[in-house]
Amino acid sequence: MSRGGEMVYIPDDSDFSSFRDQCESLEGWHCRYNKAGVTVWSQGQEESCTVQKIKTRISCKDVPAETLYDVLHDTRYRKKWDSNMIETYDIGRLTVNADVGYYSWKCPSPLKNRDFVTLRSWLPLGNDYMIINYSVKHPKYPPRKDFVRAVSLQTGYLIKANGDGACILYYLTQVDPRGSLPKWVVNRVSQFVAPKAMKKIYKAGLKYPEWKRRHDPGYKPWVFPEQNTLPSVSLAELSVQHADSLENIDETGLPEEHLSTSDHEA
Repeated sequence: MSRGGEMVYIPDDSDFSSFRDQCESLEGWHCRYNKAGVTVWSQGQEESCTVQKIKTRISCKDVPAETLYDVLHDTRYRKKWDSNMIETYDIGRLTVNADVGYYSWKCPSPLKNRDFVTLRSWLPLGNDYMIINYSVKHPKYPPRKDFVRAVSLQTGYLIKANGDGACILYYLTQVDPRGSLPKWVVNRVSQFVAPKAMKKIYKAGLKYPEWKRRHDPGYKPWVFPEQNTLPSVSLAELSVQHADSLENIDETGLPEEHLSTSDHEA
């Protein structure tokens, strides 16, 4: 997502417009899964390529768009529904609608776990909402020995209001996992992991209003910037995270039968 591949920048209206167009367009996308209200597409690249662009869509009845937007922002609540997450926290704020954060997640055994440092930006547009991110380097958060540092080239959510008290959620991601992954992993993401993750977000949206009533209901710094107490981060402190500067591991030989059957999400 970074312009010219070198400069860290905060996404502007044209970036959000482009992201929305990618979510809503079908041109160049191949349907990989379509069941029970969830659709998954992949784009273009050969199956042997691990840096695939994946897009998922789910219709969420009885969940208003603004509720799902809160769910995806609320790091405290994420611990309740994202069983794949190991750790997540905000590092610092850049502007009223952009920050830098850390996220690590469990990969299916026997793959190594991955983590990210990303610049995240968000934009409410009437009844619709967008959250997008891409990977950056922060000097105080270098790659760790216990994780493979992955690279988000572009990842985000589009939440579209869909009638009274309902919405449609799109999730689009292009990630370099920094590793030569087995083909079965790439297939499993589109057939199992992505649909399961979307259903989990939907369920989280249904349960969020009751949870939030009991957990600091007025605290929403993503809606009320004056509540944000994060330290300020300067763009000058950050640089673009290039995949070729990171460890690249070969996991192609790992057999599928060793895949853990525990509850993994995207």
